[in-house]
Amino acid sequence: MSLRAAEMAGLDASEAAERLRAGDFSAADYARALLERVDAVEPQVRAWAHLDRAYLLRQAEAADHARAAGEAMGPLFGLPVGLKDIIDTADLPTENGCALHAGRQPASDAWLVRALRAAGAIVMGKTVTTELATYAPGPTRNPHDLAHTPGGSSSGSAAAVAARMVPLAVGTQTNGSMIRPASFCGVFGYKPSAGWIPRSGVLTQSPSFDCIGVFGRSLADLALLAEPLIGHDPPDPATRPRATPPLRAFAAARPPWPPTLAWVPTPWWDRVAPDAQAAFAALVGRLARHVEPLELPPEAGQAVGWHRLVMEAEIAGSFAREYERGREQLSESLRGQIERGRTVSAVAHRAALAQVPLLRAALDAGFDRFDALLTPATLGTAPAGLASTGDPIMCTLWSFLGLPALSLPLLRGAGGLPIGVQLVGRHGDDARLLRCAGWLVDAVGAQSG
Repeated sequence: MSLRAAEMAGLDASEAAERLRAGDFSAADYARALLERVDAVEPQVRAWAHLDRAYLLRQAEAADHARAAGEAMGPLFGLPVGLKDIIDTADLPTENGCALHAGRQPASDAWLVRALRAAGAIVMGKTVTTELATYAPGPTRNPHDLAHTPGGSSSGSAAAVAARMVPLAVGTQTNGSMIRPASFCGVFGYKPSAGWIPRSGVLTQSPSFDCIGVFGRSLADLALLAEPLIGHDPPDPATRPRATPPLRAFAAARPPWPPTLAWVPTPWWDRVAPDAQAAFAALVGRLARHVEPLELPPEAGQAVGWHRLVMEAEIAGSFAREYERGREQLSESLRGQIERGRTVSAVAHRAALAQVPLLRAALDAGFDRFDALLTPATLGTAPAGLASTGDPIMCTLWSFLGLPALSLPLLRGAGGLPIGVQLVGRHGDDARLLRCAGWLVDAVGAQSG
C-alpha cells in the first residue's frame, strides 16, 4: 500500500469522518485506500461475501458530487460500512451464508440500510456470515492469527474491521454473534438493548432474541454508527417510538464520579481458560477501588437452557422451508437445532420466555447499586482451528434478557491474542453504559486491532 493509503485505511471511523468533513481527502480517495488494504489482506482473511469495487467507487464519487453541490452531509458522510450478509440490500446479493439462498437478490433495502444511506454512509459490501447466522462456519479467518476462528456468526464483519479493510460494520446477535467475534478479533462491539434497532429486512432466526449490533475500532465509532440506526419501524413489533438516545455525547463524556462496577464471573467461570482467568484477576485487582463482586440470582444458571429451548423452537419455525426442501444441504448442526426445535411445545416455549421479565427484575437491585456489570466476553482467546466459531455461553444470559452489552479489547491472552471485557447495562440504559465504558477504557487502555 502507498503511505497515504495506509494512513487513511488505518484511521478509526470517527477520525476519518472528521477529515472527510474537513475536506482533507475525498470519499473516493478514502474508498480507494480501503480497497488497497482489501487487496493486501483479504486473500488471507476472507471476510467478504460480496464486494463490488466499481460500485463502491460510484457510491463514493456520488457522495463527493453531492458535497460539491452543497448538499448536507450526514454524520456518516463518506464512510464505507460492511454489512453482514443476512441484511437485505437492493444493490447487492444477500445469500445468508446458505447454499440454498445462493444468488438471492432482495428487491429492497433493509430498514437499517436505508437509515445508513440517509446518514451519508456508503455500503462497502457484504461480510461473511455463518450458515443462516447459526453455528456452521464460513471461510473467514482471524486477522490476529489465521489459524484461529474469528468467532461467529458475524465473522466477516468483525474480521474486516480488525483487518482495517473497513472502518465500521454491522452484525447481529441472537446468542453471542456480536460480542464473541468482537472479543476474538480485538475490536469494539456493541449489542444494543433489544428493540432499539429495527430488524425489518434482516434474516429472521429467533425473533425473541435477534438483535442488530455494530463493530468499530473505538467507543466513539460504535456510537457514531449506532445512533442513526436507532428508531421505530411498525413491521418490527419489538421497536417503539423513542427519542434518539445521545450515544455519541455520552461515549465522549465521562461520568460525574468514578463508576462502581459489579464483577460477575457467572456460573460458567470454571470453563474460562486459565490465561483468561489470570487476565481478569489482574484487571479486577487493578480496579479494586471500583469493583465489587456480585452474585447472580440462582435462576441465572438456568438461562442457557431457557434460551436454547426458545431459540431452537423459533429456528425450527424460521427455517421450516429450508428444512423441508433442502435439508441435505444444511449442516448437521443446523439440522439438529431444527429437529430439536420441532419437539418443543408451545407451553414450554411460553414458560421459558416468561422467565425474561422475572430475571430482569431480579437483577434490578444490582443495577440500582452498580453502574454496569463487568464480566468475560468469551471463555478465552479465539480457539485454534476453523471448524467451530467458539462457545457463546458468556453472552447467552445477556442475550436472553435483551440487555445492552459491549466487548472492549482490553486484555490479551496466550500468544498475544485478544480477550474482550464485556460490560452489561440495564435495558434501555445504553448511553450510560457507553459512558461507563469510556471511563474503563481510559483507566485500562484499549488494545484494539
